[in-house]
Amino acid sequence: MGRKRFGDMNCGIAQALEALGDWWTLLIVRDAFFGVRRFSDFEAHLGIAKNILSRRLKHLVDRDILARVDVGEDGQRFEYRLTEKGEALLPLLTAMRDWSDQWVFGPGREPVIVKDRRTDRRIPPLRVRDAAGRPVSRQDLRAEPGPGASSEIRRVLGSRGDSR
Repeated sequence: MGRKRFGDMNCGIAQALEALGDWWTLLIVRDAFFGVRRFSDFEAHLGIAKNILSRRLKHLVDRDILARVDVGEDGQRFEYRLTEKGEALLPLLTAMRDWSDQWVFGPGREPVIVKDRRTDRRIPPLRVRDAAGRPVSRQDLRAEPGPGASSEIRRVLGSRGDSR
């Protein structure tokens, strides 16, 4: 039995999961953020099988998250570089790392500390904030159908009243 596909689901989170694929895909993107560009380096850093890595890289290139760039002679060497769409995943990866640092490893046991090159200061944890910059909690949010909402989303969110 194969992995469930979310391509037809009218949900931003489901569509992000469809585009990103699986855990290998996010780890490849993570390594790309850390400067890994060559197939052999991804393979060595991740300990991933070549066939799986090939499929995941193709998936990321097909979805314009990575670009396959010819850096050799006559197509003999390629590198994979983050596209603008790939770079836009920085907040997602940062939020996942922040969550893991807090709830999996615990403060003071973080495996990676990310700092701003310009200031050499640690990047603070990401927080959801309102338009005025104030922190927002789940209780402060209300979900409502957007312009691209399906009739099912409109039905579900419409039946919840406040949608909390």
